[in-house]
Amino acid sequence: MLTFLTVVTFVKSGSKKKKITKADRLRQLQEEEEKRQKEEEEARVKYEKEEMERLEIQRIENEKLQKLEAKDLERRNEELEELYLLEACFPEAEKLKRDDRFLSQWKHYIQCDGSPDPSIAQEMNTFITLWKEETNETLEEVIEKSKLVLNLIEKLKLILLETPPYDLQRKNIIQYQGSILELQELLHLKFNRATEILLRQASTLADLDSGNMEKVIQDENVTLYIWANLKKNPRHRSIRFSETQTGFEIPRILATSDIALRLLHTHYDHVTPLSPVLTPSQEHVSLVTDFVKEEVKSVQTAVSKDLQEENKQQENESNSVHEEETKAEEQGDVEEQMCPVQEEPEITKYEMEMKLLSETVSAAQELLLENACEKPYFLEEDEVDLCQFTTLGGVYHLDILELPPQCKPMKGWMIVEILKEGLQKYTYPPETTEDLETENVFPPIEVMLEVHENVIFFENPMVARWDAEGKHWKTDGISNVSYKSEERLITFNLETFCPVTLIQDAHINMPFQSWELIPLDVNKVLLTVTTVFTELQIQIKENLCMLASIKVNNKKHSSILEEKWMTPVSFIIALKNAGLNIFPTGHSHLYVVINYKHPSVEVKAYRQMALLSSAFAFCWSKWNTVCDSKKTIFQVREHLLKDESIQNPNWTLLMFSGDRAQSLKISESSDAFSEVLKEETEFHSTLYHMVKDFASQEAMREVRRSNCQFVDSVCHMLLSTRLLSYS
Repeated sequence: MLTFLTVVTFVKSGSKKKKITKADRLRQLQEEEEKRQKEEEEARVKYEKEEMERLEIQRIENEKLQKLEAKDLERRNEELEELYLLEACFPEAEKLKRDDRFLSQWKHYIQCDGSPDPSIAQEMNTFITLWKEETNETLEEVIEKSKLVLNLIEKLKLILLETPPYDLQRKNIIQYQGSILELQELLHLKFNRATEILLRQASTLADLDSGNMEKVIQDENVTLYIWANLKKNPRHRSIRFSETQTGFEIPRILATSDIALRLLHTHYDHVTPLSPVLTPSQEHVSLVTDFVKEEVKSVQTAVSKDLQEENKQQENESNSVHEEETKAEEQGDVEEQMCPVQEEPEITKYEMEMKLLSETVSAAQELLLENACEKPYFLEEDEVDLCQFTTLGGVYHLDILELPPQCKPMKGWMIVEILKEGLQKYTYPPETTEDLETENVFPPIEVMLEVHENVIFFENPMVARWDAEGKHWKTDGISNVSYKSEERLITFNLETFCPVTLIQDAHINMPFQSWELIPLDVNKVLLTVTTVFTELQIQIKENLCMLASIKVNNKKHSSILEEKWMTPVSFIIALKNAGLNIFPTGHSHLYVVINYKHPSVEVKAYRQMALLSSAFAFCWSKWNTVCDSKKTIFQVREHLLKDESIQNPNWTLLMFSGDRAQSLKISESSDAFSEVLKEETEFHSTLYHMVKDFASQEAMREVRRSNCQFVDSVCHMLLSTRLLSYS
């Protein structure tokens, strides 16, 4: 009990608290205030010190940048002059291409093989007229002749595409496109006449089992399927051509009619209208052309005036010399003085013409990158937008034909009635169906087509039919479309027979995910473009391009284009026709979200990248999407043949605005974007001088030794793909 009381007493005494007086409280508040003020003062001093240090660092950096900018400005003219000398390869390459065109015409002239020169209107008119007069040609003969006709059409298209706009006159464009249209129409007319000749003999070619005629003719450019309904068996409604998956399911009314079905699959497209002759860009080029011609004339006039004035001055000097010296000495002096006078204007004239040609080529290159403001025409309902979609695999000409009178043997002769109106089409469904239920009696025809083996569809193809009245492709009148990708077989129902084609989004491989340009050998590079569906590797050498390899969905894919060298324009056409379109047009930005770059900046970047491509590798950068439209960012590194074994290459990040190049402090793996200049680097006016700072002498020698045609081809491919805007 005593112990417990003691503890309790202790607890009570310990629980007592000392009272804080008012003076103590004021003193405590004062101490806290002084401490706060002291901390604020220390923070202020620290901030001012840090701010002064920051401003000092910024001042030093600004002074450094100002010195670098002043240094860049001081040597700008010198660097631009050196770049101009290097870019002389572009007008030189253009001159070589022009010479090649003239040489090609001359070679064709001396060959005397009977084929016309497609660029000469008289020869083309003669060829077309003579072929029109030829009659009774069989399908085999027409197919054989079509090879020459298709070659002429291809040459005419290449002339229009390869010849620079400033070398093409409007009358020549109209002439070439007119010849193309005449050849296309005449070729199709010849197929119709040859089909009529074959159908007259249908009874003699009838199949023993079915009693109907069936014929398939295959060629590299066309495949022809013909079926003639001789027996008119209402139960024979399923038509399959032997050894193919191609066929039709026809309604009862056609199975009991005197008809023939023809499927002419042309592996080319002669139905889609040719592109318009004039566009705003081409009109601008024509203005540039007139300006260049006037400048050349003015140069020639100035040179001739200089010659006249110097000749007069020379005559006066010769007269004064005549009074003092002998006639022989006078002639010697005149010869010595006249030679340099006549040579110098010729040199000046050549240099001026090359300068004008260089400026015109540069302007034409920039025009290639101009974006159209709007679509070129108004679309009707269900009309296919050919700016957004492209036809692939050629055209399937589907026709229901009236069976012509058959040949009849009589006393060793074959007698046949030839209709004056020629081959006639069978109208299905009929235009007048008063008492019949159209949907039941004239149902759609089921069509099964084999897709061309050399065409790649990344998605299920769409089917379009040709509207002859509106002169465009439409998607109405087609139903129940089914595509088997492994069998490459497409099935659909068609209300009425007409030309049909398969279409795919022209921009399905845009924008690109990445790209890379790497030297392979002397004047030879490899361009790799990676998209969502495919990876294309393109080799470029001299004035030729080749598809090195292709991967579809990360799997190797074989193509007939592999290992085939072609000129850049022909190569681009071939890739587009195969469904491998990585080449934007002026309207592509209306259908693709792009990283727009100003055309003048893009052109300068592509030209200078092409100049350096023989010794330097270039690569896509994620930061290119962050900077504004007047700047481009990409990675670059020196890449000589001996460096092929480098596993982890050291890329340098460059920013180029067309007028200034700089190396960035950030790397591709940095977290945030910054335009801060890399330490111990400088500004330069060109990419050439920028890489020269860190490149080896051997690499720069390789650059200066580059072939002009090779540089021009690389530049053309870069301009055509627009990697900096579409990646």
